[in-house]
Amino acid sequence: MDRFLIVTNDGKDTEHAVTRQVTELLCAAGKQCVLCKKDEQKKIIRDSVPEEIDCAVVIGGDGSLIEVARLFWDKAIPILGINMGTLGYLTEVEVGGIEEAVGQVIRGDYVLERRMMLEGIFRDGSGKVRSDVSLNDIVVSRKGELHIIHFRLYVNGELLNDYEADGVVLSTPTGSTAYNLSAGGPIVEPTASLIVITPICSHALNTRSIVLSSEDEIEIAIGPGRNGSKEEVYVAFDGADTISLKTGDRVKVRRSDASATIMKLSKVSFLETLRRKMKGN
Repeated sequence: MDRFLIVTNDGKDTEHAVTRQVTELLCAAGKQCVLCKKDEQKKIIRDSVPEEIDCAVVIGGDGSLIEVARLFWDKAIPILGINMGTLGYLTEVEVGGIEEAVGQVIRGDYVLERRMMLEGIFRDGSGKVRSDVSLNDIVVSRKGELHIIHFRLYVNGELLNDYEADGVVLSTPTGSTAYNLSAGGPIVEPTASLIVITPICSHALNTRSIVLSSEDEIEIAIGPGRNGSKEEVYVAFDGADTISLKTGDRVKVRRSDASATIMKLSKVSFLETLRRKMKGN
C-alpha cells in the first residue's frame, strides 16, 4: 500500500494533532498521503478524492468510518479506523497506539475483513425508483408527534407479520451492536452473513427479533394511521441519509452487492473486544 486517504473528523481531532502524526509517519515511510476535503456541512467531497487510493485512514469514531464506507461503497478500499470516539467497535486503533499501528500497516501485518452491507430500494416523492446503502442498519421510524406506526413486513414476498411499533431496525452483523442492540436485538459476530429484524418498542408482548438469511429480501409496507389517517415515517440509512415515506409506500431491503473492507490490526478476538467494550474498558 502506497497511497493513503486521510479522513479526519474535525470535531474529534480539533487541532489535527493526530492527523499530523499519522501523515508524518506514513510520509516518513515513503507513502503518499492525501487529506480529504470537506464541504461547509463537513461532508466529504467525493470528487476531490483521487481515483487511485490503496487505503483510507479514518480519524474519529465509528460514525466517521461508516460515512467513509457508505461513500465509497462501490470501491473496495480498505478502511483503517483510529478511535477518537467512545466505544469504537469499528475504529480499533487507539490514539496511544498509532505509531505501532502505522508500523503494522507498512509491514503488511494486518487482516482485511469483508463486512456485508444492506441496500434499500424505494420510490421518492416523484415516483422515481432510488436506492441507498448502509453498513450498520436501515431504520424505519415514526415521523412527527409521538405515536405508533403500523406496517406490514414481507420476506421473499410472503407475509411475515403485521406490526404496531415505534419502528423497526434492519441490521447487518456489523450493526448488531448499534441501534439493534439498544432495541433489544441480539449481538452477532460481525463477519457473519445474515440480516436481523428488531421491532422498536413493539406494542405486543410476543414480538422478538428475527434472524434471516442474507439472501432473503425484506419488504416493509407502511400502513394507515389511526382511524385510517395518512401515516408518515422516516427511513434512515446508518442514521445519516433519511427519506420520508407515507401510507401505501414500500421499501425493499436486501443484501447489497457492495461490501465494506475493514483493516484489522489487533489479534484480539471479537468476543474479547465485546467483553471489554461492555465492561467499559
